[in-house]
Amino acid sequence: MFSLVGKTALVTGASRGLGKAIALGLAAAGARVLCSSSKVEGAQETVNAIVANGGSGLALAADLSDPSSVEALAAQALDAGAVDILVNCGGSIFRSPAVDYPFAEWRNILTINLDSTFLLSQRIGAAMLQCKAGKIINIASMLSYSGGINVAAYTASKHGVAGVTKALASEWAGQGINVNAIAPGYFRTDNTAALQKDTARNDAILARIPSGRWGEPEDLVGAAIFLASSASDYVHGHVLAVDGGWLAR
Repeated sequence: MFSLVGKTALVTGASRGLGKAIALGLAAAGARVLCSSSKVEGAQETVNAIVANGGSGLALAADLSDPSSVEALAAQALDAGAVDILVNCGGSIFRSPAVDYPFAEWRNILTINLDSTFLLSQRIGAAMLQCKAGKIINIASMLSYSGGINVAAYTASKHGVAGVTKALASEWAGQGINVNAIAPGYFRTDNTAALQKDTARNDAILARIPSGRWGEPEDLVGAAIFLASSASDYVHGHVLAVDGGWLAR
């Protein structure tokens, strides 16, 4: 039920952090993984790790802030064979008080986090619809539920990711496509480095997490395999929180 043998997955943001952990996890479950990053060298490092563990992969590169680059990524992935699983994990963040938030940064974060998610889902989803099968997994956030502090664009983009997930699921669920999302809690990644270094914020975050620790990238792997496999065939439009209990408190 949880096997991905014979499946091909495309994972964006696969060079480090959550994307790399998910790519390695899907490969361990049997998938061939197309690893995408802003630089092909980073993606190749993940592919090398996959191959070293007996798996199969291919390194691709795309600038998620450039729609034409995103479309080229979709075309390259499909040229490499049918894509059974799409994981939209690539993203970015910019921190600034809302009153001073540069509009150029606002647009950039929305383009990277939300536009690329929709565009890749649209392009890869079209091919999946022809096959009447496919799994799309978007990476949402705790800020798909709340406002956050000094991250207006990121919050808007992640609310949007949750909305797009539900919208696509509503249209495609009856055609064999599962569209779902994972909402990570507070994980140790480059995006949260500033929070981890801020003693007051770090302590406040830990105080609210019932499990008492930050998440590690590997903590997302089980959820990703579930949503990528036939185990989730009747799960549509769901945003799965993997948060150490954050939302429960």
